[in-house]
Amino acid sequence: MEISGIISAIVIGLIIGVLGRLVVPGRQHIGVLWTIVVGIVAALLGSAIAAGFGVADTKGPDWIEWFIQIALAAVGIAALDRSRVRH
Repeated sequence: MEISGIISAIVIGLIIGVLGRLVVPGRQHIGVLWTIVVGIVAALLGSAIAAGFGVADTKGPDWIEWFIQIALAAVGIAALDRSRVRH
């Protein structure tokens, strides 16, 4: 993977993580780095799931892929927040 691929993964992960964080109600007790990590993982998993369903490459914006990625990020952020609050 080239440096441009790493940078774009971080940027996309940040966007997906922030959008996922906005979906989760209330205040989350996780930092920006965890938001980025969850966003990157959600973006990768969401792309794989969308490719599996055949909706990854469509004409125009890939809204279904974005929805899957944001939903996964929201679930990941909520789960991480709940696990951090208990400790």
